[in-house]
Amino acid sequence: MRWQDVVEIALKWPEVAEGISYGEPSLKVRKRLLTRNRLQDDSIVFLDVPPEEREMLIEASPRTFFVEDHYKSYDIVLARLESISPPEVQTILERRWRSSATKRAIAEFDQGKT
Repeated sequence: MRWQDVVEIALKWPEVAEGISYGEPSLKVRKRLLTRNRLQDDSIVFLDVPPEEREMLIEASPRTFFVEDHYKSYDIVLARLESISPPEVQTILERRWRSSATKRAIAEFDQGKT
């Protein structure tokens, strides 16, 4: 995958916009960070991933998922764009989107109105 593929997945959800976070391309939901592209290693930051799920992801697919010491105390996992699949991106990002979007936007999306 490429960052642009992640953008295309996320922009189909209401209230998502492109932005900048820590000087790098990002996606936000109503100004709340959805994900960002780490340019240093072409990976993406997934938020709201509890430590036990993060460990499971890393164990199941170490080529794709990883964590650096800086992120270990946060509910974050990193993923290499070159090896992650679109369904994996959509599943993890949609969970974060649903926790950040308004109830109205979620309901309209679920009803196919957006």
